[in-house]
Amino acid sequence: MSHSTPLSDSQLSSRWLLHNDRGGQLLLLVLLLAATVLPYLNLALPADHPWHFSTYNLNLLGKYLCYALLAMSVDLVWGYMGFLSLGHGAFFALGGYVMGMYLMRQIGDRGVYGNPELPDFMVFLNWQELPWYWQGFDLFPFVLVMIVLVPGVLAFIFGWFAFRSRVNGVYLSIISQALTYALMLAFFRNEMGFGGNNGLTDFKEILGFSINEQNTRVALFVASAVATAAGYLCCRYIVNSRAGRVVRAVRDAENRARFLGYEVDKYQLWLLVFSAMMAGVAGALYVPQVGIINPGEFSPLNSIEIVIWVAIGGRATLYGAVVGAIGVNYAKSWFTAAMPEFWLFGLGALFVLATLWLPRGITGLLSYRGRR
Repeated sequence: MSHSTPLSDSQLSSRWLLHNDRGGQLLLLVLLLAATVLPYLNLALPADHPWHFSTYNLNLLGKYLCYALLAMSVDLVWGYMGFLSLGHGAFFALGGYVMGMYLMRQIGDRGVYGNPELPDFMVFLNWQELPWYWQGFDLFPFVLVMIVLVPGVLAFIFGWFAFRSRVNGVYLSIISQALTYALMLAFFRNEMGFGGNNGLTDFKEILGFSINEQNTRVALFVASAVATAAGYLCCRYIVNSRAGRVVRAVRDAENRARFLGYEVDKYQLWLLVFSAMMAGVAGALYVPQVGIINPGEFSPLNSIEIVIWVAIGGRATLYGAVVGAIGVNYAKSWFTAAMPEFWLFGLGALFVLATLWLPRGITGLLSYRGRR
């Protein structure tokens, strides 16, 4: 008689990572094709070729992929933990500011005022030396650490006090919104040393490559696609793990989970921190592709819009968040060019439609029709 060795929790999670996840498999396939085919169509084919994919569209799609990664981070805590975060825009903006600080340090003496150490806005405000919290941002390895560390620390502090105090429901959502609003007001001040109202812009290069070169744009797009795929796999692994099952149990019956002996606040805290780190990575990839980061990214309206992406795409599916983020932002780009005065009405109508008739979003409707 042969005896089989029981599988560990990590082995079970790996085995079931994409099992029966047709939406996730399709998402990863599309990302793989986009990361390989579109750069070829952009670099190898001449601009007058009918199959040429323009650098503008590639850059626009890269921005959408950053939004998709951000939407997944919100879906992770809202769909699987039950925390409707109205402040994830803060983590996104902090990751963007970290990358913006690195890009500003790379300008050197090529700025308007020619100062090799101080960014132009500091020279304009008569700053005499670089603030201590700007030190080290000329080193890319240090920046990579700070991209996840800064949003992660903020999420840890916020979650530590909120979850230990057992604040939940609408009150927790309002507090998260107040957090991003407070940061927005703080970053608008010139005294903060982050460019005030204008933010950080006029970037020149990244890792020694011109930020406006076609090859650099293609590399940033590929990095965004890879980050989105990696973010999905990480989220799917977490959801399928033992800790993910506990988090879902907390979402459905928090008091019962506490009664069974689970330290609920610790599970909630680590998931929020991981989600914030994902949002920070999305912000860091977003900034070099749009060329600017300012306090407007902290706006509570931005965080509310992220929730709308997730609701329309399909909550608690992860790939639905990607569909919602890309679909809504594509519609936004089209509406703001064709009928800019109607975009906000269209966005509101989409949210009402999803709330009343599509509670599981677009992907939920498609999966239901597939089962039928």
